[in-house]
Amino acid sequence: MSYDPYATATTARTGAAIDVGLQTHMRQVYNTMSLGLVATGLVAFAVAATPALHPVLFGTPLALVVMLAPLAFIFFGFTPKRIATWPSAKIKTMFFVFSALMGLSMASIFLVFTAESIARVFFITAATFAATSIYGYVTKRDLAAMGSFLFMGLIGIVIAALVNLFLQSSMLQFVVSAIGVVVFTGLTAWDTQRIKETYAYNNGTEANDKMAIMGALSLYLNFINLFQSLLSLMGNRE
Repeated sequence: MSYDPYATATTARTGAAIDVGLQTHMRQVYNTMSLGLVATGLVAFAVAATPALHPVLFGTPLALVVMLAPLAFIFFGFTPKRIATWPSAKIKTMFFVFSALMGLSMASIFLVFTAESIARVFFITAATFAATSIYGYVTKRDLAAMGSFLFMGLIGIVIAALVNLFLQSSMLQFVVSAIGVVVFTGLTAWDTQRIKETYAYNNGTEANDKMAIMGALSLYLNFINLFQSLLSLMGNRE
């Protein structure tokens, strides 16, 4: 077998380009996700700091609408048809609108839990998220099977949480939160690996931008749900 130094050099250059491209792609994913979290936090804090809004948002049937609006937005806003046909800039705008809507639905946590416990749980969530996301990025283990199992667990959590809106069972809430910590921690690792493996250097800027936004949405949802689960278990109530 002959050795072709030119082919080897070309392969090395291509590999390096893909590696740099992947790093840029992942940085775009994390930056978009972080900006979404900032938008959520600012809206939640602003609503909580405006007492005039509390009777309207939390003391009427509108509270249920506000609570379920982000879930409806996920199912009807981020449809495959829209993702395929809309430009990446429009999808990113939709992501930030969703982040603000999520902040509106989460404003009540500032009325239920102490600010100290919210801050503490946020940093615990951030540390847990970072550790599991790094694991998902660097591990050589295929997490696809685990992801399928965790997705079934996610469906169970959503159903149980919706049922508990009417039952108001503290025991069921505890169980859902405990399982949620496991599920969303695992999903963070799985989604990170999936985002890394589905990146394609030759997809083109527009296609990869869309993939980065949808990847940011997946990680954002994992972070938010992990935070809410931990807050339910560890937060100090007012």
